[in-house]
Amino acid sequence: MMLRRLWQALDRSQQKSASRPVAMRTVHVMISGRVQGVGYRAWTKRQADIRGLSGWVCNRETGSVEAVFSGDVGAVAAMLDAVRDGPAGALVDTVEVADYAGPSGVAGSSEFLVKPTY
Repeated sequence: MMLRRLWQALDRSQQKSASRPVAMRTVHVMISGRVQGVGYRAWTKRQADIRGLSGWVCNRETGSVEAVFSGDVGAVAAMLDAVRDGPAGALVDTVEVADYAGPSGVAGSSEFLVKPTY
């Protein structure tokens, strides 16, 4: 009897947490410094995949790296912390972050893409 009540309480708790909406965030990021020629885009894709983020990353002809990260607020925050250091060989000078107001389709997507340089 006691075990059954415990099981029911656990089940109700899981139902409540499963029904809570996950806070999502989508950000546009510009990263400058020594961030090209050091594997920054491939590293960024691996880090985003580990965190379950969608979005994209690309090199800019200006020498910077541009990215959009979309996903759980905590995962996006962790990704922003990670890009401030970057991969071995990178030397990040600045990371500019803004809420993303670009085309729809990033939020809700499950892919993280490496785009060509532009």
